[in-house]
Amino acid sequence: MTGRAGATAPRETQRSDPQPRPRVRRAPERRAVLLLLPVAILLIIGLGAVLSASSVVAIREGLDQYAIFRKQLMFVGAGVVCLFITARIPYRWYARMAPFLLALAIGGLVATMAIGSVRGGARRWIELGPLTLQTSEFAKFAVVVFLSAALSRKERHLAALSHVFWPLAVSLGAVSVLLLMQPDLGTTLLIAGAAFAVLLASAAPLRHIAALGAGGALAAVALAIAEPYRLERVLAFLDPNPDRLDEGLQAFQSLVALGTGGIFGVGLGASRARWSFLPNAHTDFIFAIIGEETGLAGSLTVLALFVVFVVVGTIVALRARDTFGRLVATGIMTWLSLQAIVNIGGVVKALPITGVPLPFVSAGGSAMIVNLAVVGVLVNIARNGLAAARRPS
Repeated sequence: MTGRAGATAPRETQRSDPQPRPRVRRAPERRAVLLLLPVAILLIIGLGAVLSASSVVAIREGLDQYAIFRKQLMFVGAGVVCLFITARIPYRWYARMAPFLLALAIGGLVATMAIGSVRGGARRWIELGPLTLQTSEFAKFAVVVFLSAALSRKERHLAALSHVFWPLAVSLGAVSVLLLMQPDLGTTLLIAGAAFAVLLASAAPLRHIAALGAGGALAAVALAIAEPYRLERVLAFLDPNPDRLDEGLQAFQSLVALGTGGIFGVGLGASRARWSFLPNAHTDFIFAIIGEETGLAGSLTVLALFVVFVVVGTIVALRARDTFGRLVATGIMTWLSLQAIVNIGGVVKALPITGVPLPFVSAGGSAMIVNLAVVGVLVNIARNGLAAARRPS
């Protein structure tokens, strides 16, 4: 017999097709966090090293041993506030403000030449009561932003050399002339390196970049040997056995400090080089103090943190939403990475000593605040960058 009439087959469970998932926004946020993590660790390492290295300097100047450290803590706090502010400002705003920012930077450099104080034969600082302003730090950012805005706006016309040359001349040329009058060749070369990286990341033809780069390299060599004190530094670097009591003093004492540290260091706060053996121990040569107190392990940790920062920053530049964001991120990353390379290279005698601080680590106000502020700009570019689409499973 057949089944009952009217019997119905069991109903199949109906499953609706899953809706397409929205574009994932976690990747930009993750890149922003990965930018901040190495910076935060470098700030902590720097504060510890400054606390150790600056105590002797403070006592020698008639202050209590924590005076310079407290000031550095204040600078770090101000820089972190600036970082959070710039991280919330849409980075496209800087493209509109680029001419004003460059004019402000040039005005600051002119003011430095007019009313700045002289230290060690250089006029690079403006005294504002208890604070000291170094306007060249802001000029780095202004040149990167102005050049990035000009090249991104003229992207379709960069085959003509004039559209590449004039933005470079107006920004880098004007700032370099004022910096060389201070004189400050080290900062000039850092800004030139950042500008060259912006050119490479732009749509400018390689023949234009090569021609301008060759001219800049020749100018740098001429400037390096034009002044006696610069030539002396170059010769001290090239000399395998310079006078250890004169031009070779800093390099020799720096290597002694690093060698004393061994693998794991002599211990936190136990540096011997800080006792007036190594000049500028808490500023330009802070890496030597880190190497002495924490050894090769601590030195490699600092290097690894900078490598992570540069790698993540490069990814941010590659994933930027537009040309302007890519160029600004490239310029900032090149400036900070070059500065770290030049500083550490001078400390280990792999490069001539230029007197530039180690980003996020060395004692100093203007550099610390500006460096943290531009990290905020990178964070904003990262958060607004292209998100990776989720692959279907």
